[in-house]
Amino acid sequence: MIHIFTAHCDMAHEGPHFVTDVPAGTHWLLVFTKTPALFWVAGELREYPAYSAVLYRPGQKVYYRASGDRFVNNWIRFMTDEPFVTETPVPCGVPFSLDDPDYCHKLFELLVIEHNFNKNCKDSSIRCLLRTLFNKLLESCFRNDITPQHYNLLKLRVAIQNNPGDHWTIPRMADYLKISPGYLQSIYKKTFGVSCMDDVIQNRIRLAKEYLYYGSLSVAEVAFRCGYRNVEHFSRQFKRLTGLTPREYQKRGESQPALPESPS
Repeated sequence: MIHIFTAHCDMAHEGPHFVTDVPAGTHWLLVFTKTPALFWVAGELREYPAYSAVLYRPGQKVYYRASGDRFVNNWIRFMTDEPFVTETPVPCGVPFSLDDPDYCHKLFELLVIEHNFNKNCKDSSIRCLLRTLFNKLLESCFRNDITPQHYNLLKLRVAIQNNPGDHWTIPRMADYLKISPGYLQSIYKKTFGVSCMDDVIQNRIRLAKEYLYYGSLSVAEVAFRCGYRNVEHFSRQFKRLTGLTPREYQKRGESQPALPESPS
């Protein structure tokens, strides 16, 4: 069971005097900051950067305030008996940086929508969304390597995954982040475990497989849409990563039986 009392996205407070001060909260409270903020932790006020999350248990002291002229956050106040919340290893009352704040923000937006509209599957949708959100908290809370540069790298990687067919080069990617090409290659592989150009190639081949298996484009058209100007180069890279030539892979899709038509 999950009962949401209040949920808000992008709640903005202008001026430096915003404060939330609750000596002992009565419900669960999850807060995501989008600006730097001050939190009461271990008996003192500490500053934490933007894109921090903090989970408070019922009965726990809640104190946070703006550390600048503007404070923006997402927050949800709720009660639940779900073990993924009540038994979570996420440390309560201690802020930590989010690994993927954009992803978490989208989950939060969906939770707010589900809370505000009485859809037929509202309860199960809220449970699934909150469970996913807590999974993302777990992925973030024990990391100590999240920096502002990490968020810039993440945006670059999402751009590559969404548009692998663009003309990605190391100099262009480095310019995207305003850093040197050598530094980009070093920190990209350290962060994601793959070089930036290998990431481009893997995403291009992923997209090519979709086109070849499910579409009707020629190999040359697929190569062009996936960012290749040379079909032979595309074919070599495709076979190196898949073990098949593009045409062999395409024939696999063509050999699959068609889905039966729906009865009229």
